[in-house]
This record gives sequence, C-alpha cells and structure tokens, in this order.
Amino acid sequence: MASTLPQLLLILLLVTLYCSIQTVANTTIPVHCHPHQAEALLQLKSSFVNSKLSSWKPSTDCCHWEGITCDTSSGQVTALDLSYYNLQSPGGLDPAVFNLTFLRNLSLARNDFNRTVLPSFGFQRLTKLLRLDLSEAGFFGQIPIGIAHLKNLRALDLSFNYLYFQEQSFQTIVANLSNLRELYLDQVGITSEPTWSVALAHSLPLLQNLSLSQCDLGGTIHRSFSQLRSLVVINLNHNRISGRVPEFFADFFFLSALALSNNNFEGQFPTKIFQVENLRSLDVSFNPTLFVQLPDFPPGKYLESLNLQRINFSGNMPASFIHLKSLKFLGLSNVGSPKQVATFIPSLPSLDTLWLSGSGIEKPLLSWIGTIKLRDLMLEGYNFSSPIPPWIRNCTSLESLVLFNCSFYGSIPSWIGNLTKLIYLELSLNSLSGRIPKLLFAHQSLEMLDLRSNQLSGHLEDISDPFSSLLEFIDLSYNHLTGYIPKSFFDLRRLTNLVLQSNQLNGTLEINLLWKMEKLESLIISNNMLSVIDREDGYPFHYFPTIKYLGLASCNLAKIPGALRDIKGMSYLDLSNNRINGVIPSWIWDNWKNSLSVLVLSNNMFTSLENNPSVLPLHTLDRLNLSSNRLHGNVPIPLTTYTYGLSLDYSSNSFSSITRDFGRYLRNVYYLSFSRNKISGHVPSSICTQRYLEVLDLSHNNFSGMVPSCLIQNGVVTILKLRENNFHGVLPKNIREGCMFQTIDLNSNRIIGKLPRSLSKCKSLEVLDMGNNQILDSFPSWLGNMSNLRVLILRSNQFYGSVGLPTESDATSKYFSGLQIIDLASNNLSGSLQSKWFENLETMMVNSDQGDVLGIQGIYKGLYQNNMIVTFKGFNLMFTKILTTFKMIDLSNNDFNGAIPESIGKLIALHGLNMSRNSFTGRIPSKIGKLVQLESLDLSLNQLSEAIPQELASLTSLAILNLSYNNLTGQIPQGPQFLSFGNRSFEGNAGLCGRPLSKQCNYSGIEAARSPSSSRDSMGIIILFVFVGSGFGIGFTVAVVLSVVSRAKHWNWNIFRFSGNTVVFK
Repeated sequence: MASTLPQLLLILLLVTLYCSIQTVANTTIPVHCHPHQAEALLQLKSSFVNSKLSSWKPSTDCCHWEGITCDTSSGQVTALDLSYYNLQSPGGLDPAVFNLTFLRNLSLARNDFNRTVLPSFGFQRLTKLLRLDLSEAGFFGQIPIGIAHLKNLRALDLSFNYLYFQEQSFQTIVANLSNLRELYLDQVGITSEPTWSVALAHSLPLLQNLSLSQCDLGGTIHRSFSQLRSLVVINLNHNRISGRVPEFFADFFFLSALALSNNNFEGQFPTKIFQVENLRSLDVSFNPTLFVQLPDFPPGKYLESLNLQRINFSGNMPASFIHLKSLKFLGLSNVGSPKQVATFIPSLPSLDTLWLSGSGIEKPLLSWIGTIKLRDLMLEGYNFSSPIPPWIRNCTSLESLVLFNCSFYGSIPSWIGNLTKLIYLELSLNSLSGRIPKLLFAHQSLEMLDLRSNQLSGHLEDISDPFSSLLEFIDLSYNHLTGYIPKSFFDLRRLTNLVLQSNQLNGTLEINLLWKMEKLESLIISNNMLSVIDREDGYPFHYFPTIKYLGLASCNLAKIPGALRDIKGMSYLDLSNNRINGVIPSWIWDNWKNSLSVLVLSNNMFTSLENNPSVLPLHTLDRLNLSSNRLHGNVPIPLTTYTYGLSLDYSSNSFSSITRDFGRYLRNVYYLSFSRNKISGHVPSSICTQRYLEVLDLSHNNFSGMVPSCLIQNGVVTILKLRENNFHGVLPKNIREGCMFQTIDLNSNRIIGKLPRSLSKCKSLEVLDMGNNQILDSFPSWLGNMSNLRVLILRSNQFYGSVGLPTESDATSKYFSGLQIIDLASNNLSGSLQSKWFENLETMMVNSDQGDVLGIQGIYKGLYQNNMIVTFKGFNLMFTKILTTFKMIDLSNNDFNGAIPESIGKLIALHGLNMSRNSFTGRIPSKIGKLVQLESLDLSLNQLSEAIPQELASLTSLAILNLSYNNLTGQIPQGPQFLSFGNRSFEGNAGLCGRPLSKQCNYSGIEAARSPSSSRDSMGIIILFVFVGSGFGIGFTVAVVLSVVSRAKHWNWNIFRFSGNTVVFK
C-alpha cells in the first residue's frame, strides 16, 4: 500500500498538468477582424446618407459592429446583415462589399438603394455565399450574370425590386445554382422565359421554397416540374399561367402552401390536392375558368388558410367542412347554399378572417357573421341595395373591415366608432352619401381610411387632435366633397398617403405647407377646384420632402413647383390639365432617371423639352403622357428598361418626326400613340420590333407609303389606328392564323385593291373601318362569319354588287349576327335587299339598358378608349367611346332597288337608319313603327310611293326625319312627334298634304293655304344625346347642341366639324 502511494501522487500530478495544458489551449485568443475588411465596411457605411450604424467606428473591432458576424478562429467577416435598417444609398451598392470574400450571408433587405443598378461585376467574388437577400431594397435593372457563380447558394431573395432577367439569363443563372433550397423572385421580370418551369425542374432538384409572384410568367406548368418533390411552398400568384392545375402537386408530400391566384388556370381543380397531408394554405382565387369541388374533409385536417374567391365552385359545401378546426382564413365566392354557409362557417372555432365575394346580383343574408369573433371581414361584389347592415356592430373584435362594391347607400353609421379595435376601414365603391362622420378622424386606433368612389358630400371638418392621430392612409377620392382642405390634415404626423382627387374641393393651397409632413409619400389632389400656389421662399425646409407620388392635375398651376427639383426618388408625377407653358426642364430626367415610373404632363402649353433630347434617360418609366401640348420637332423616346407594359402618348402636339430606330430604345411597349401630330414620311421599320405592342395609334398625321406589312400580316397588335394619313397601295394579304386584331381603322387614306380575305383569320375583330379609301371589291360577305364583328364601316369606296346572303352551301345562321353599326354609304352596291339579310342582324333585335364598351380585352383592358366618326342624324359625329347599346345602319348613296323588306321592323334596338339616295320602290314598311328606339330616319331621294304609314307617328324618340323627294301621297300622319318636323322633311313629294306643308288636304274639295306663321320651320334647338357602345369604358354621352335658324333654306350637312368632343361651325 505504501509503495503505491507515490505512484498515485504521480498520476494525480500528471492529470493536473494535462488539465492545465488543455485549459490554456482552449482559452480563446482574441482575433480581430482584418483591417482591409474593416476598411471595406467603413467605405460601405460612407455610401449611406442616413447611416444609423453608430458602432461602426474606425480603430474598433468590426467583429463587434452591429450587423456583422466573424469567424471566431480566423476573424474573417462571414455575415453582413443590415436588413430593416432603413438605410439610404443614393449612389447604389458600393463595390467595397465584394471585398468581403468570406461572406456566407449577405442581407441588405428593406433598405433604399434609390433604384440604382446592381453592379455588373463583383458577385462572382463571393463564392462562399450561402444566403443572398436583396429584397425590397430599391434595386433596378438587369440581374447580374455574376450571381450564376454563387454555386454554394442555399437561399436567393431578389424579390420586390425593379429587376428583370435579360433574355436567357434566367435559365443560365438557375442552371448553376443546383444547391438552392429557397428562391424568391417576386416582381422580378421573367417575361421572356416561356420555359421557366422546365428550367427550374432541371436545375434546382433540392428546391423547397419557390415564390415567383408578379413575374409575368406565361404558358403552362410543364410536367417535368413534378421532379421537384421537396417543394414546401409554391407561390405563383399574379401571373399569366394557363392550362390545368397539375395533378402531380398532390404527390408533393411536403407541400405546405400552394398559391396560384390571379392566373388563367382552367378546367377541374384536382381534388386530391386537398388531401395533401401537410397542406396548410391553399389559394386558387381569381381564376374565373377554374372549377373547384370541395372534398369530404376528415377530422384532424390542419388546413389554416383557404381562398376560393372568384372561381367556379361546383357542388355543395360538404358537411365535413366543420372538421377544419384549424382554419383561420377563409375566402369564398358563391359557395354552397346560404343555409349551408350560415351553418358551417360559424362552426369553425379558429376562424378570424372571412372574405366573401358576390357576382354583383346577390343580396345575401349575412347576419350570422355577427356571431363570429372575427379580426378581419371583407364583403365584396354584392348587391345589398341597403344601408350598411347593423349586425356588423356586433363584430367588436374587428381590426379590418372592408365593404367594397356592395351597393350600400345612406350615411356612414355612427356605431362604426364603437369598433374600438379597428385599424383598417374601407367602404369604397358604394353609394354612401352625407357627410363623413368626424368620429372617423378621431378614432383611437384607426390607421387606414378608404372611402373612395361614393357620393359623400359636405365639408371636411377639422381634426381635433391631429398630433396624436394614428392615421397613416386617407383616400376620399371620387366623392362630392366641397370646401377647403382643413389645415389640421397637414398636421397628421404619421400620414403617408393623402388622396383627395376628383371631388369639388376649392380654395388656395400653398404647396410648401405640405412639405412639413415628414412621412408623406403620396399626395393626390388632382381634379378638384383647387388653386395650388408655389412659394419657393415660403416654408423653411428642415429636411427634404419625402413625396414619391404627386398628383396635381387641374390645380390651376402656372409653373412646375420649384421644390420638386429637390425631391429625391419621385415615382409618380401628374401635372396634367394646368396652365404650365414653356420648356419641360431637364432635371426631371436627370434627377429621377432611376425612379420615375409615371410622368403625365398632358393638356398644358409646353412648347419644347430642354435641350431637345431625342432620347430621355428615364430607366424605370412605364407611362409617359405628353399629349395635348404645343411640342414640336422630334419625338423624344424614353430609354427605359421597364419589363412590363410601357405606355407612351404623344398625341395632339406638333411633332414632325420620329427617330427611325426608336424601336431599339423601347422594351415591351404595349400602348403607343402619335396621333394628331404633323409627322410625315414612312413609318419607321423599327415599329416591327415591338413584340408586345397592343395599341398603335398613328392617326391624323401625314404618314405616307405602304402600310408596313408587319403591322397587318403579323396580327400581334390589338388596336391599329391609321386613319387620316396618306397611306396608299394594296393591303398585305397573308395575315397569320390567330391574329389578335380587335380594331382596324384605316379610314381616309388612299388604300386600293381588295380587302384581304385572310382578315377572316382575325376571330377577335370587333371594329373594321375602311371608309373613305379607294378599295375596289365586291361586298365582303365572307366577313359575315366573324361572330365578334360589331362595327363595319366601308363608306366612300368602290364596293360593288349585291349584299345578299352567301350561297346555300356557304350560308350560316350567324351571318353578321353581331353587327351593331353598318355603314356602307357612298359605294356602288346594287340589287335588292333580301328579307333574310335583316333577320340575321340579331344584335339589333335586342334592347339592353346598360351597354358595355368595345375596347381592348387583354391585360390592359380599360386603359384605351377607342373613337370613331359616324354619320348620324346628318352629322359626322366623333364618338370617344362606343357602347354596345348604340345600333345604326347607313346604306345611303348606292344603287339599291326593290322594296324595303318588312323584316327591318324586327330591328327594335335601331337608333339610326339611313337608306337615302337609292332607288327603293314600293311603300314605306309600316313595321318601321316598331323601332321605338329610332332617333333618325332618312329615306329621302328614292322612289317610294303610297302613303306614309300612320305607325311612324308613334316613334316618340325620332328627332330627325327625312322623307323628301320620293313619290309619297296622301296626308302626313299627325302626332306630337311629327309636329316637330318642318317642310324639308317632306318636300319633293307632290302628292303629300297636311301639316307642316302649306298644301292642305282637300276633304271638301276646298284647299286652303297654311297661315304664314304655321308655314315656318318650327325646328329650334336640337339636343342629341347619343349613347354609343362597344368596348372602351363605361358609358359615354355626346351632347350636341345645334342652333338651327328657322326658315333656313337648305340643310348643309357638312357645315359642322368636330374638335375633341364638340361640334364646331365652319
């Protein structure tokens, strides 16, 4: 035992020594960041103008700076995370960041890099990156190809910037990122990549989270996409994806969220997808041709969010719907019976958000909603036709209440003030009236208030305590508000958006007072009766205004406010309809070249652009409107890389030339108008490079030469307006299959030859106006098979022959069935009119109370308003919108003969009928008396005989009647409407008698002369209200007031011309 003691002591000593050595070895020796990396970070900091990085100081260890992570053994910077720091960098991303070559995580999300371009070189140096997050950072332009070198990336987020992939670069970049698990490219342009789904499937086998919303994706989802079995999140919202929803989504075991809303999916939605075990969120809303049938839901189904708004729901809501105990969000449109909905939805214990949409005709009973403890409620598209229902007051937990387009009327109820938790209130697109309750502006929790598009009136009252108000967003536009804007509105310290446009607000507003609103980003006060004054030396600025969206249209401005020059990052500027003259300053495109999206300077008196640039460096522009000014010289073309729909309007100026290669400066222009200028010469061939052009308006210029064959043959344009130019020659013949034309207007040129038969391939064609040319052809009866054709104008050409139906072998029951306007006047057409010809005009046989508007039907529907000149009631009238309710036939000045068919009486929706200057014989059909909508009837200069049918006296809408110079006999029918017509309506018919003619009918053999006073032409003031319909807007009225001198010896139908929408005497 004694001998072992020294051994034990020795062992203990060795163990103690070993532990001491290990302790020393494991003691962390401080490793500071490398000086060159600290220097790079300080250079990055200097690029921010509002740096909040207080810990970033020279001669300190950068590994302890905020947002920085270092490797503890090497001191290399491995993570730079400045997300949500609200930093601002006017000059863009400093290249110094690429000196941090050991970075594994780089995040600059939610800062402001002022729409600057990402550096084209540098990313390839960061080969160790595992995560790159540049989302919502204000970057602009093409995505650098250098990102393709980051082969170790696990997560890439470039979403919500102003970025796009150059052609093929999307496929190139993702092909090298095979380790990627997360890809977020929301709002990134991938327009030119139709095979996007194939590229993802072949390149990213490990992908788990995919978000590509608002990327303008098209085509279908390729079957190879089924290889991505690891997907957990799929977000493809707001694209143009078509075809069927792939059934193989049901095989994605890990799928938790599937978002496919606002696309063009069609067919039956695969019910098996509902059964995916891990599915928590499903959104297929706003796919109107997608059919969805709900399955039986087993107990324990953990679906938390389900949005089925604006789809086609088939079947009933199953009773098992109540098994969705975890459902928190539910969006529905016309799903199941009211009883089912009222029973099942209140049984969902976790439900706190409910969005319900109608089709515009339902008047639902929804009082059961008051029994649910909801946080968010939205009702949209119903026809309540009632005041706001009182049961909503029971929803005392509401934080968001949206009652959108529900036909509510009456005043805004005061009990809304009792919803004390309310943060967001929207009551837009209703018919609410009365004053806006003061309590809404004093609400203790309200942050967003949207009351736009109602009938609210009265003055805006002062806000009692604006400094403590939480209001951040106010939209009161499109109402009937009057009076001044209270100054207390400009003391709302949190306010970011103030929208008051299109009211009747008046008074003077000093724009400099607005700049004291430190957080104000959007101010839209256009189209009131305000006078905005700019006092450049008035308000002392303590900071630059933060305005990015400014609407001052119709504000009586005489100059561009000088303070705008100091604003950084303006995105939207509307100064239209003012009195601003002189030169458009160059600082607009110098200061805002990387931020301005919308510039509207129309309807002013600008004469030129400073320095007369042929190219405007406005890289982010998507809409430019310089119309209705006094601009001259060369048309300035924006140098933009905007990847979606670019709109350019230069109409109604005095421009005289276009840069011949302007097409190479433009990307994806969809709307282009040079109308009403003085541009001459040939149309530049570069117009043919615009693959996405939908609307092209070159009308009212001096263009000459042949119509470019690409414009006709390619058929990619939707609206083609070339009227009133000097185009000549024959139209191209070989129009491709599937052509997209909806409107072709070549009126008033020098087109010769025949109409190309290949126009029949344009199945969407609605308007064809070839009037006032020199076309020599037989009547194009082959157009009769085009079911969408609504307007056919061929007047003043050399069409000849009969307009009879096709031969029996070619005849169709739908021959010209959709036509609502037919103008074949002043041709060489002949023969008799068959009864069946009128019987085929089905559209003219149907009355409708409300007309749709003919116009562009694609993604930009409603942004373009077509116009047309129609000869109606003897005048050439310019219609700026064409409603489908307006129906007219003009066959005048031809050589038709025979009787007028009685079948014309079936066209009960007809507003105008002109068959004058032909050789019609026989009697006037009595069934014309059934055309109760008829406003103008001209049968003059024919060979019609016998008596005027008494039935015509019942046409109470008739404002113009001309039966002169026929062979009519007997007494003129008497009636209130006929008493309004003067002698000239009946002269040239020797056998007629009775008022208003001086020749009285001799019942007793005695004929007495009319008294001088009764022989006067009694026409005084004619007011014509013409509603025209077919595709461009909702409703249009032309009011033409013609003062007609009594005893006028002769009607000269050409004494008027149109300027804008007004008849002007020559």
